[in-house]
Amino acid sequence: MDYRIVPSVCSYCGTGCGVLFEVMDGQLVRTLPMKTHPVNEGKLCIKGWNLHEYINSDMRLTSPMLKIYGRFHKVGWDEAISETAGRLQAIVEKYGPDSVGVLVSAKMTNEENYVAQKFARAVIGTNNVDHCARL
Repeated sequence: MDYRIVPSVCSYCGTGCGVLFEVMDGQLVRTLPMKTHPVNEGKLCIKGWNLHEYINSDMRLTSPMLKIYGRFHKVGWDEAISETAGRLQAIVEKYGPDSVGVLVSAKMTNEENYVAQKFARAVIGTNNVDHCARL
């Protein structure tokens, strides 16, 4: 039996709580709060306590999917990015940049959220950016 404790940061929101993952035989089995972490000082919200459950979920997407004739098919990253970029560009050309909105996530880091809003404003040309924490 291979047992390890792996320190990490909770990915549920941008707060950055310290967590400890219990890993047994390569499988994440439990999440614990990191008592010495300066952000959460040994406390976790209910989402943080159950972090391992969504990581291990059978419902979690692990590769890009492309909808072809009404059905989802696994595709490579290059194909998924190319198809997405092409469709987004066509929408902006036809309807204008303000026809696009960018919704960012509390599960992303502050840095990732910053990059997403820069992409919306500088690349697409829209100020239509919002955050899911407001929903």
